[in-house]
This record gives sequence, structure tokens and C-alpha cells, in this order.
Amino acid sequence: MSFPFQLQTPPEHQADLPKASDVVIVGAGVIGITTALWLARQGVQVTVLEKGRVAAEQSSRNWGWIRVQGRDMDEIPIAQEAQRLWQELEGEANGALGLRQVGVAYLAKSDKDMAAYQDWLKDAAAFGVSSKLVDKAGLKGILPEAQKPWAGALWTPTDLKAEPWVAVPTLARMAREAGATIIENCATRALDISAGRVSGVVTEHGRIASSNVLVAAGAWSALFLRHHGVSIPQLSVRSTALATEPLPQVTGIAAVDSKVAFRPRQDGGYTLAPSTLSELYIGPDAFRMMFKYLPLLKQGGFDVRLKTHAPKGFPDAWGTPRTWGEDEVSPFEQMRILNPAPNLKKAQECMAEMAAAFPEVGVVRAKAIWAGMIDVMPDVVPVVDDVPGIKGLTVATGMCGHGFGIGPAFGKIAAQLLTGQTLSHDLTRFRFNRFSDGSAMRPGPNI
Repeated sequence: MSFPFQLQTPPEHQADLPKASDVVIVGAGVIGITTALWLARQGVQVTVLEKGRVAAEQSSRNWGWIRVQGRDMDEIPIAQEAQRLWQELEGEANGALGLRQVGVAYLAKSDKDMAAYQDWLKDAAAFGVSSKLVDKAGLKGILPEAQKPWAGALWTPTDLKAEPWVAVPTLARMAREAGATIIENCATRALDISAGRVSGVVTEHGRIASSNVLVAAGAWSALFLRHHGVSIPQLSVRSTALATEPLPQVTGIAAVDSKVAFRPRQDGGYTLAPSTLSELYIGPDAFRMMFKYLPLLKQGGFDVRLKTHAPKGFPDAWGTPRTWGEDEVSPFEQMRILNPAPNLKKAQECMAEMAAAFPEVGVVRAKAIWAGMIDVMPDVVPVVDDVPGIKGLTVATGMCGHGFGIGPAFGKIAAQLLTGQTLSHDLTRFRFNRFSDGSAMRPGPNI
């Protein structure tokens, strides 16, 4: 089975390009789509522009976890709201999102891991999380079929999962039904800026007048913004995942140890992924921004592998244009779906780890193996803010692989920013200028 999002698949969302729109959203991943959903339900005229297909990049390539566990403290209230929103949306979608409360376990290989989990839990307890530490004996009650000698776990029984392949496309249909316009195969080439404020966007099919634009373009956001002199230290890393063929249901929870992450799928198999591997292709932005990532690298715990050069057309490839004319084909049209080749060796190791942990499953075979490019930031939390110096421009990017689960809540926040409403959460941690205002870098939790 090939990955379900392909350019050969006819676009589901087509419409005439409007001459004007109250809000234009660049990118139809989970952030862009949920922002459009909340705006449309408020009666705001909103247009979502997608260069390829809805959810075709990281929003469909992630693990499908909807977790509070392990979050940065400033993300926890937003993640908790996201879980409530997911549950409401699942009801409205009549169960089509594949939402299920499975719980999430971070499995410890040592007492040192357990101490790190305890440190996180001490701070997180103030938010009323359901998380708790489970010792080796208690772990048998959560994973009775497992055969690995884990030392214990951090366990959050209220955490959820959904099915990315179906969830975000379903939310897009809900947004369209609410009145949003979604146009696939329509790349945004540039912003139209007049007197220091957004006045519209230029697409490959023409111009849309708008005084409010959200850039939620995932791994492409930094390239798009730099074209307008706006710099954020965002890079993208490759992460591999796979879907197994149906297997004996040896566990119904989502969990991760030092080697493999797993969670049950709606189709009777499991989604597996290497637990910490991130592969960074060295390009101009990686060189330019590397010093900002040093605190994170010194913190340790992330298995970062450097690749000598990105494939042709990738956002930070050496040959990818950094400037282009509004009447020229942009990099976004040259690569409509960012579809990196997976690390097949790591995928095989994941299947072997699953079989070793749960011998009852027998031979584990893959139904599909894929990779995605995760948009990352030096402190492992996103940028969600209005852009200083360009009125009407808002950014929600750098979700660091955590965007699917928290997406509906950050989409709601982005909708508030775009319409000037009172914000439902403090965004100080996620402000745009934190990398340039002299603030000390504070990497998020790495547990």
C-alpha cells in the first residue's frame, strides 16, 4: 500500500479563486484547517490555500497521539483544551476521526528515566493532569503481555489517539460545510504588502485581496516568510513511521521506550516509529541557525543524525530558490507534496522491537512505510503570534512534531489572533520575537 496522499489523487477541494477574503490561510494541515473551521463558524469569510493536498504532509504522517503527557508547561493548558475540542469534534463527525482514549505510557529503561518523569510530574501536577508514575510491578497491569524489562513508566490514562489519515480530511470537510473555501493545487507565491501591512496574497492562479493572512505552512513556513525578510530559526527534520498489517491486539495503549513508539490503529494494526530519531539535512538555513540549536543539542536525549544535503526541492536544499518573482513558478509549486523517503533500516528495527516486546504478535509486517519532515524550533515549542512589523500577518508554525494533537486548540487561538479577539491562553512562551529579544533559550522538556 502506498501512502494515501498523492498528487495523482484528484483534488477534493476545488473552487474559483475569490477576489477577496476576510482571512487567507496558507497551508491546509491541521492548524490551517482547524483555524478555518473556527473562523467559518463565526461567519468569517476564510480561504485556505494548499499547494498540494489537504493534510498531505506532516498532518497525516505523525503518530496520531493526542497527549498532555510530556508537554512543555505552557502547552499543557492548550493541550488539555485540545483534548476537549477533539472529543467535541468527534461527536460532530459521528466517530469519523478515529478518536479513542487509549492512554500514553513513557516507558523507563532506568531509575534515571523515572527521576526525569518525576521532575516533569512535579511541575505538571498543578494543572490537574491524570499522569502518574507506575513502577515495574504496576506496569504489568498496563502492559500485561509485554516481555521487556522496563523499570516503570510515566502513565497518563486520559490521553487520546486519532487517525491522521482520516481525521484532518474529515475536519476539512466540516470546515467547508461551515462556509470555508478550500482550494487545493493552489500555491501561494507571495504576500501582497502595502505600507507595512498585508493587503492580500499572490497565488499561482491570481491575487486575493485580504487584510489578514495566517502562515501555517509547516516545514515551508520559514522559506515563505524569508522571501519577505521575516526570519524565524525553523528547520525541518525527517522522521520515519509505519503502519503494520493487522496483528493480535496485545495492547490497546500508546507507548514509547528508548527504541520504538507504538499505538493501536483503527484498522487492527499498529503505528510504529523510531522513538527519538531525527534526521537533519544540512542546508543554508541549518548552517545559519545552528548556533541557536546548541542549547538543545547540549541538553542531549535527541538522536539527531546529520545528512550531507537535502534532496532537490526540499525547503532547505542548497538549490532551492530563496527569492522568486510573483510571476515565476515558486518552490512551492515545484514540490507540491513534501514526501521524503523513509529510513527503511529504522522501520525494520521498529518491527523487530515490536515483535521482541510482544512475542505473541509473531512476524510483524508493514502495510505502509513513510516519512515526514517535522518543522522544529530551537526550544521545541511553536511560534504562534502576530508578526511584528507587518500588520495583518500571523504565524502558527514550528509545532515540533506535536501539532496534530494540539492542533484544534492552536487553531482556535490563531482564529482569535486573526480576528482581534481576547486570547484564551497566554502566548508569551510562543511569541515571535523570543529568539531576537535577548531572552535566554529555554528548551522544552525532553522526557
